[in-house]
Amino acid sequence: MMQSWLDALLSLEALAVVLALAYLLLAARENPWCWLCAFISSALYVEILWDVSLLMESVLSIFYVVMAVVGWYEWKRGGSGHHGVQIVSLKWWHHFVLLGITLLLAALNGWLLGLYTSAARPFVDSFVSWGSVITTILVVRKVLENWLYWLLIDGISGYLYVDRGLYLTALLFGLYLVIVVFGYFRWRKEWHKAPLIYGLEAKV
Repeated sequence: MMQSWLDALLSLEALAVVLALAYLLLAARENPWCWLCAFISSALYVEILWDVSLLMESVLSIFYVVMAVVGWYEWKRGGSGHHGVQIVSLKWWHHFVLLGITLLLAALNGWLLGLYTSAARPFVDSFVSWGSVITTILVVRKVLENWLYWLLIDGISGYLYVDRGLYLTALLFGLYLVIVVFGYFRWRKEWHKAPLIYGLEAKV
């Protein structure tokens, strides 16, 4: 019984890993089909992460499912001309505000998880989760610096997954660290090609 459960979990994890990798590679190339991969992969991770007691990560996957739909719309029909959002960049002080909000939410959430749930790593799990929420919104809006946020978040996530025995997913996040560097420089190149003042964007 235990062996069959482990086999099922590993097969689901393998499929989720492949789709998540496809999502990131497509996102780096600004291909809106990345959101379909994100939708399916995130739906699979809801169950996978819950089964290994990464509760906040599991709930986060539900958020990813919803944001995959929003991301598809924004990349295809968003923006002032409804032709899809363009790459933008935040001012430096916006990043300090976002970091402060993330740390505050993570501290409160981690305390509550440690008090009322069986979460394996409540504070680290909460930081990754809230950081991912904010960064996913940045991806949907095509904020250039989202890739730099993912460098930190993916590194910490890799540790969490090794700790819980999800080695395929940990390997995925190791690959993420390489791909996000590619994604950042590719988006930066595109941003310089077609500068656009949009929302909080300010080119320097």
